[in-house]
Amino acid sequence: MRLGIYGGSFDPVHYGHLLLAECCREALRLDEVWLIPAAVPPHKQDRQRASGKSRLEMLELALSGNEQLRACSLEIDRGGVSYTVDTLAAIHQEHSGAIMFLLMGADSLRDLPTWRQPQRICELALPAVVCRGGAPPPDFSVLAPLVSAERMEEVKAAQVRMPLIELSSTDLRQRAAAGQSLRYRTPRAVEKYIETHRLYSAGSL
Repeated sequence: MRLGIYGGSFDPVHYGHLLLAECCREALRLDEVWLIPAAVPPHKQDRQRASGKSRLEMLELALSGNEQLRACSLEIDRGGVSYTVDTLAAIHQEHSGAIMFLLMGADSLRDLPTWRQPQRICELALPAVVCRGGAPPPDFSVLAPLVSAERMEEVKAAQVRMPLIELSSTDLRQRAAAGQSLRYRTPRAVEKYIETHRLYSAGSL
């Protein structure tokens, strides 16, 4: 199985997340893409966020009807700070025959050497870097100390292009707090979930 792993806060999920997952699924011929919301993101430990349960439920609503994109509760079930290397190791243990691709933007590629056990991450999964329209090409040199020359060529070959969509979860949270429309920024079911549960209401950010 060719498996894409896409981690993040997804607080909340929006169409940019979904398009990235679908572009990677198509370009890399992935059998499935797992979107995995972090329990506590290592680089966002001091920020208040919607509960893991809410973020997972919003993902499930957003992905409903697409059997190749699925929400995975592994990090939320594990709890604590979510480290990518632990998640990849757990998936590898359960699905040892899977070829894993770690889906990420160029900004995450730049930060990858600072993550926990980055060399092990690159062994467990092939970083698949998404190049957004109009953005400069990613700088793969940051991986030079972590991977072999052969692995580096595989990483470069796994680049995925997607249209530039200027959406962010931060913007959606701010719009929700201000009572502004989220229409066409996130699936309607997610929009209604945020409204019904009063997520991101004024004073909660």
